[in-house]
Amino acid sequence: MSTTTNQSQQSSAAQPSGTEPVLLLVLGIVFVLVLGATFYLCLVHPSLTGPIGAVGGVASALVAAFAVAFALRRR
Repeated sequence: MSTTTNQSQQSSAAQPSGTEPVLLLVLGIVFVLVLGATFYLCLVHPSLTGPIGAVGGVASALVAAFAVAFALRRR
């Protein structure tokens, strides 16, 4: 019985998860859409360039923190 359980655990652990490529694709699409919307707002409403830059600076720091946390979680 333990041999069967061991084999089933090994076979399930050996199969890669299919959600990571989908997650990366969705994150890439969202990233491109957000950049496009930001570029559009900066072109159409030049007065919003300062606030959008401030929000972008804070957002980049948050993204870096989440990336580090995600990388450490994967180890």
